[in-house]
Amino acid sequence: MEWAGIMINSRTRLHGVANGTMTGQRYIDEVLLPHARLFRGAVCDKFVFMDDNATCHRTFAVQDCLDSEGLQRFVWPAHSPDPNTIENVWDALGRQVDGRNYPRTNKNTLIRALTEEWDKLPQKLLDNVVQSMVRRVECCITLHGGHIPY
Repeated sequence: MEWAGIMINSRTRLHGVANGTMTGQRYIDEVLLPHARLFRGAVCDKFVFMDDNATCHRTFAVQDCLDSEGLQRFVWPAHSPDPNTIENVWDALGRQVDGRNYPRTNKNTLIRALTEEWDKLPQKLLDNVVQSMVRRVECCITLHGGHIPY
């Protein structure tokens, strides 16, 4: 399982998450604390955090962690017909990896291919994905200023 964060003019590195079942506590320990809060700190004090609504992201422990770290979650319906914007990015990444000229023979070569292709994804694509979310929710997100009117 891989995790990454995107926003206008920026992205995190692609991070591998260890094998096994993702629980709320693992999500806190392996994604939120080491990556999401640092990304927020590098960008601005206030921004809206969006995840993919997986069950493990909806635990009380996760919400307590988000609250204690000052991470505001974007609220959207669990079964929304409008897919999370990151799915468009994963699709583009998958196409890039599939288009490589050599096969992925094992887990390590797949991870290397994913990482290399993630770094090559055009920032314009990521910016467009984020901007499409702004248009869908009809709000303005000023990423540098951290102003998010509802």
